[in-house]
Amino acid sequence: MATGDAVNIQFDQAYSFVNYSARHVFLTGKAGTGKTTFLRHVRDNTSKKMAIVAPTGVAAINAGGVTMHSFFHLPMGLYVPTEQSGWNASNAPITNQHTLFKNIRFNKDKIKLLNQLELLVIDEVSMLRADMLDAIDTILRHFRNNPRPFGGLQVLYIGDLFQLPPVTGREEWEIMKEHYRSPFFFDAHVIRQAFPVYIELQKVYRQRDPVFVNLLNNIRNNRCTPADLQLLQQHYNPAFVPAAEDNYIMLTTHNFKADAVNQQALQLLPGESHTFTAEITGEFSEKAFPAEKTLQLKAGAQIMFIKNDKGESRRYYNGKIGVIKRIDAEGIYIHFPGEPAEFLLETEKWKNIRYDYSEMEDKVKEEELGSFSQYPIRLAWAVTIHKSQGLTFDKAVIDAGASFAPGQVYVALSRLTSLQGLVLHSIIHPHHMYADDRVMPYIQQSQEGVNLAELLLASNGEFVKTSLVQCFNWSLVVTAWQDLYDSFATRQMAGKPEEVLFIQLQLRKLVLQQDTARKFCRQLEFLLATGKEDNYRQLQERTQSAAEYFEKLLTNDIITPLLSHIKDLAVKAKQKKYIDDLQSLWLTAMRKKETVQKAVQLTSGLVNNISTQQLLDILNAPSAIQGVVRKSGGGSEGAGADKKPSRLVTLEMFLEGQLIEDVAAARAITVTTAESHLLECIRMKELRATDMVSPEKIAVIEATLDELQATFSGPVKEKLGDDYSYTEIRAVIYDRQAAAITEE
Repeated sequence: MATGDAVNIQFDQAYSFVNYSARHVFLTGKAGTGKTTFLRHVRDNTSKKMAIVAPTGVAAINAGGVTMHSFFHLPMGLYVPTEQSGWNASNAPITNQHTLFKNIRFNKDKIKLLNQLELLVIDEVSMLRADMLDAIDTILRHFRNNPRPFGGLQVLYIGDLFQLPPVTGREEWEIMKEHYRSPFFFDAHVIRQAFPVYIELQKVYRQRDPVFVNLLNNIRNNRCTPADLQLLQQHYNPAFVPAAEDNYIMLTTHNFKADAVNQQALQLLPGESHTFTAEITGEFSEKAFPAEKTLQLKAGAQIMFIKNDKGESRRYYNGKIGVIKRIDAEGIYIHFPGEPAEFLLETEKWKNIRYDYSEMEDKVKEEELGSFSQYPIRLAWAVTIHKSQGLTFDKAVIDAGASFAPGQVYVALSRLTSLQGLVLHSIIHPHHMYADDRVMPYIQQSQEGVNLAELLLASNGEFVKTSLVQCFNWSLVVTAWQDLYDSFATRQMAGKPEEVLFIQLQLRKLVLQQDTARKFCRQLEFLLATGKEDNYRQLQERTQSAAEYFEKLLTNDIITPLLSHIKDLAVKAKQKKYIDDLQSLWLTAMRKKETVQKAVQLTSGLVNNISTQQLLDILNAPSAIQGVVRKSGGGSEGAGADKKPSRLVTLEMFLEGQLIEDVAAARAITVTTAESHLLECIRMKELRATDMVSPEKIAVIEATLDELQATFSGPVKEKLGDDYSYTEIRAVIYDRQAAAITEE
């Protein structure tokens, strides 16, 4: 990832593990290293069907996802990994494997969604208790009918274990400790079976001062020295009273302290108090309110933004301190110290969503259930350390002498951009600066003997081969037809007996195809394991023959009869919903036919020794079926599919002569995302490297690629240094790969 002049190798590696492997990943990093940026990048660019969950309502809303409890119907109390019945003699709210499913009522759409998911993102994972992760694992194995960890679903964990820990009461831990070594997610039983790849983002974007960065690292890792303590105490000033124009914010440990400071400061201001009440629509839990429901404000009040500005001018960011200049009939006017102009603040909208799977588009989509609209600010003379998580301040008075949880002091100090803006209201003693002593052993174990570059290359290769076998997996096709057949039990429609017979006949054919496909998958696994002996030629021949066989079966036995049946039904009244269901089945069969064809391309690539990245590009090539859906309309869902792909919007603006930075600003996306759009356009042969990179640089990059015999950007970047960005190198690589595929 190129961010300004900085290059983030770990960011790139993590994204490749997530998008181009089936490995579980734990993406972590110090405060200010870009974990939130990474989540947005995955969400905007991954080809996988994904859902985002988080332990709390506010964390879920801020991540653009849903809570784990709502998504998985998790129990409200503890979960213990035992199958015994009648083991809980107390009245405590405890669930086990025997009782977990009693309160889970997933409908068929939810089960279909769970089976279609390819990537589950768990944000703020430091707050996730181990028992809840085991409950998620049990639910996924059950509903995906797959005994592998998480039912075969890839999991991306994001968070910092040195910040907010899981909340576990004393009584809860007395029960948990019989089953778990710690309440942290990494001590869940499923982690022992599916250990995630540990990747720590290293580049700190929030702090630039190496002395401050070193101090924060030592506090984070329980290695604070006497010199570090002495450096901190230089900033101790309990009598400090900041001038209003200096815009300091106090970080404190408890809500009542922050509230008292804010209310007292507000009351001391002259003038009229104004009340602004949030507009809430649909379903939106009070526990998930991302801002104050009722804001009491006055002119002169110090406020803090709690959201990034999405407009072209990017006037504010999450944590920026400002002052209310005036309040009138038009609204609230904000002024930032040192900036000449004031501006009229607009309300922001946060969404409460639900995930749904669209069979028509073969996508996991977000349905808005409710919204919360309010000004994205809060009073900011003081804020709790907990609520400061993820924010950035230039100046802060920190009152952390009553810190009560591991990592609180680190969270507070790491909000600051430099030591120059730090004032300590209370002395920080060594016993305040502690991290949970169970965290470091896990991290050391995760990093021991791991070469990420080698592991990534191996994981990419495994992903290609696993995906090749999955091309002949008929389970989703059969399940789709089975679901329609089962729906006849409650469906009211004309000609029902004839339709039941038709679907039953087709389903029998598909089950026979599935049995044959399973046998071939076992052959594929053997041929992949031994394929190097003959350069995969036998694999290619068998795959080519199988593809022709299955394509013929799908076309003659399923697709052609189904299209004819849909045509016959089209002239009958009151059949639209049923016809839509049949069209979805047709799309499912067409997509399966397309994946079978993709298997032939993959085996051809193996025989021709093309790079792993080129094989991955074949896997991630956009579906031609989606174009059919867009042209056909596809009902209400198909109409939405007419929307132009995001990369093409970026491409048009770029070809009009706009700089990448200007395109990103105009579209309210990151520069990284805009660059990824253009790189994808090169892969799709909609753009050339010469449109993004100068001829002189292309010549140097190509010569270096040849010299190193490299097929990815890392070695080239390491040799060429900071004069060449990852984006420039990738543009040349993707251009070469696109040309190679054309020649074949």
